[in-house]
Amino acid sequence: MIRSIHARLLWLACLPLALNAAEQVELINPTGGWRAGVGDGDQYLQEVHYPANSVSVPLDQGKESLIRGQIANRPKGAKGPYTLVVNGIAMPQRVEEDGSFARPYSFAAGSNSVEIRSPDGQVSKRVQFYDDQSGQLRPKLRILLSWDTDNTDLDLHVVTPDGEHVYYGNRVLENGGALDVDVTTGYGPEIFASAAPQPGNYLVYVNYYGSGEGEDSVTTAQVSVITDEGEANEQQQIFRVPLRKAGELTLVNHFVLP
Repeated sequence: MIRSIHARLLWLACLPLALNAAEQVELINPTGGWRAGVGDGDQYLQEVHYPANSVSVPLDQGKESLIRGQIANRPKGAKGPYTLVVNGIAMPQRVEEDGSFARPYSFAAGSNSVEIRSPDGQVSKRVQFYDDQSGQLRPKLRILLSWDTDNTDLDLHVVTPDGEHVYYGNRVLENGGALDVDVTTGYGPEIFASAAPQPGNYLVYVNYYGSGEGEDSVTTAQVSVITDEGEANEQQQIFRVPLRKAGELTLVNHFVLP
């Protein structure tokens, strides 16, 4: 009888640990090691479904251009997005109710790293791999917009040296540059990329389109500009700008490509 009581007390003591299993992050794709470049089904332009649109993945997306993972035992009521870090550039990553997450990504040739972090930064998973992309075109210019509030719509606008203007209403340019998606639900990211960017002056604007809460709220935009990614002369610049009022159009960066 005494032994039975002791066993039950021990079971009750362990119960909270079982109910509060540790949060775990799994990166399903990419995997570490070496791989032989791009395969079939590589797509970066994502479908847009207004009024509420977030980052999505085509059903036939090739795994060589896909980031995908799973969060187990995600804390209930967790606030804020997870953080995805690709080759040192951080961007928000929305996680679905079932703990899954995914997004297309055009990786640079050579060494790449991918890391996913929990909102509090306490849990993370990182993989590193080498991409042998013989003869494949990759972005020489990447401009990434993200922001720090949910239910808020910011828009990336880029004016290229030939005067073309890429934004949510004109996502593919004649000069080859393209904007992947128009995120309207918060956090982003929106990514403009070009494999053969024109030399000359570039203008990068951010428009505070509006807030889903029905009133203006301060949000901080982060714009990352990456040139020659994966090469010895790669450069990264990060700009952060607070935006306070819907309708505000802000010039965030002006740079020149030689």
